[in-house]
Amino acid sequence: MPKNGQPLIHLQDIKKYYLLGDGSHYKALNGITLKIEKGEFIAIMGPSGSGKSTLMHILGALDVPTGGKYFFNGKDIGSFSDDELAEIRNREIGFVFQAFNLLARTTVFKNVERPMMYSNIPRKEREERVMEALRLVDLSDKAHSLSNRISGGQIQRVAIARALIMDPSVILADEPTGNLDTKTSVGIMNFLKELNRKGRTIIVITHEEDIARFARRRIRLVDGKILSDKRN
Repeated sequence: MPKNGQPLIHLQDIKKYYLLGDGSHYKALNGITLKIEKGEFIAIMGPSGSGKSTLMHILGALDVPTGGKYFFNGKDIGSFSDDELAEIRNREIGFVFQAFNLLARTTVFKNVERPMMYSNIPRKEREERVMEALRLVDLSDKAHSLSNRISGGQIQRVAIARALIMDPSVILADEPTGNLDTKTSVGIMNFLKELNRKGRTIIVITHEEDIARFARRRIRLVDGKILSDKRN
């Protein structure tokens, strides 16, 4: 929980530049200042090349900015070591990727359990938490099914269960419905909306207007800058 009334996430003038082969720099993010409070449901939107994927990597501590400051739970994580950033990724941020990133020939149970394998959580507690997460996404009956033997919508719900398993401060979903049909996409977004109603902080990266409408706040990027920031 944020300390001393601090926002959960606070970005101050974040820049991300990439060196190109000709010696020039590509400005993927060009001065992003943003506050995200605990319990928000946010869609970050923009066309290809707008900077939304780069911003996702910064928010998820998967990459570090070229300039600016990133405060997570009131802590400036810009000075954190690789191990400290890995700890934040494992304990504080639940990732749901478009490509799912599940192990195909492994059971649903083992896929959801994976984030806990890097911690000192006892086996019995791991088992209880996996089944609780699977019940939450209505997939407890698929615990011992192989991940390549269930539907696309079920695979995405497994990915959400895995994202929830460490009880993270925020769930960061990158194009979570990109590979799904319309009906399944609506189901996944309604599920994320329900998680948000229960207090989860949800950040969705999307280029689809229909998906963004599920969020209560929509941030639109263009050319590495915030073009608009609107609340429903």
